Amino acid sequence: MTLKLSADFEPRHGEAVPVAPGVVRITARNPSPFTFHGTNSYLIGRDSLAVIDPGPDDEEHFRALLKAADGRPISHIFISHTHRDHSPLAARLKGATGATVLAEGRHRPARPLRSGETARLDASGDMDFNPDRTLSDDEVVEGDGWAIRTVLTPGHAANHAAFALEGTGILFSADHVMAWSTTIVAPPDGAMTEYMRSLDRLIERGDRLLLPGHGGPVTAPRTFMRGLRAHRRMRERAILERISKGDRTIAAMVAAIYRDTDPRLHGAASLSVLAHLEDLVARGLVSTEGDPSLDGVYMPIR
Repeated sequence: MTLKLSADFEPRHGEAVPVAPGVVRITARNPSPFTFHGTNSYLIGRDSLAVIDPGPDDEEHFRALLKAADGRPISHIFISHTHRDHSPLAARLKGATGATVLAEGRHRPARPLRSGETARLDASGDMDFNPDRTLSDDEVVEGDGWAIRTVLTPGHAANHAAFALEGTGILFSADHVMAWSTTIVAPPDGAMTEYMRSLDRLIERGDRLLLPGHGGPVTAPRTFMRGLRAHRRMRERAILERISKGDRTIAAMVAAIYRDTDPRLHGAASLSVLAHLEDLVARGLVSTEGDPSLDGVYMPIR
């Protein structure tokens, strides 16, 4: 199955763009190779609002969210995960509105940290974030005319959650599924085994529309996510093939597998390969000395 990504997206930075009945999107002006045109925040409701992912601590975006609210109270702020492009503005928005901040939990690694990994975790994570209320899997929070169900989807981050708008078939998929790009799964933040398990769960749900944290909607979710799953399995086979041909380091594998990728993304690609190798080692398909690491030496299982 072929994965068909789409870069067809007009961010209209700072504008409230209707994307579904009772749902508007406001895209922050924080474009990058990892955020596409910027982080999508969503306002849900008519008279009293919920916000999903207020985004980075940015003055322009803060003012755009309040303008979109247009004087209506914001009662809840849902956080999909605690990367710095999604959660930092929550504290300021809470201070202005009195809203309750909800998330799966604080930022943490997907597995125990190893030597030298603390800096990498701190660089990506909003370590100051602390929700008012933690969300459990399948928990439903009700507001003024809306109900949001938490669907825990660890993988991109250990505390990643998607949010289903009950009765609509709409799922806010954050960074787990995006139309414009495959998701970065980078240890120690993320874990490939969990990502694939969460992807299977979303495929089984059968939602009709996904609204991601970056870029445009996914309008045929089940077909698209099956393509994502096939792409990940293809990447796994490519890594196994490179090892069988004699590549022993992640650097050598990235140079071969990602030779047509923007070099600015090779660091992220190395972490993605590491995530696959952690999974492959755990499944007994690849061997290495000690724990898998970026500078490890990888061997085929004879």
